[in-house]
Amino acid sequence: MEFVTTRDQLRTIYKTPRPTDGSIRKELKKLDGHCRSFIGKSPFVLIGSSDGAGNADVTPKGDKPGFATVLDDTTIAIPDRPGNNRLDTLENILVNPPVGLLFLIPGMNETLRVNGDARITVDANLRERLAVDGREPQSVVVVSVKAAYMHCAKAFMRSDLWKPETWYDRATLPTLGQIMRDQLAVADSAEATDRWLDEEYKKTMW
Repeated sequence: MEFVTTRDQLRTIYKTPRPTDGSIRKELKKLDGHCRSFIGKSPFVLIGSSDGAGNADVTPKGDKPGFATVLDDTTIAIPDRPGNNRLDTLENILVNPPVGLLFLIPGMNETLRVNGDARITVDANLRERLAVDGREPQSVVVVSVKAAYMHCAKAFMRSDLWKPETWYDRATLPTLGQIMRDQLAVADSAEATDRWLDEEYKKTMW
């Protein structure tokens, strides 16, 4: 199998967009009203990061719509709720601040992409502002926006992502307890692990 290794090779396969093309012109240097509205309605964002040594990571963040807060036209605050404490994204940010964000709104095929530099804060006022039922995030990722643009719907249209009739019957898929039993040789039964997970979710959601 041969691989493409240079930009020139790549551009023999794909057209080079012109500066006047919409795909180039749509990139904004700050958040406009549409971007603000999209983020305010989004309950879910994917954060892409890298440790700078070639090790990449993508992590999901989700909460009630608007959990990611626009502080101003070039700044977004994303609360970090309780998780598994691996801290892949946060540790990446410490050594390599650039991140890519992909905001989704359920049922909408278009997405909002935001690129920028991230920092981590435990600012008391900001954590209090982003609290849920009095529970503050452990930290907040603050992203300085460098580019923002809407991404077209083709991937979602091809995948029929939002069409329930295309979804697998959840009962036919393994539970996380079953997966952990097989992958980690967990001593407890899959059912016991699933019950434990359900209880942990209830206690540590926020």
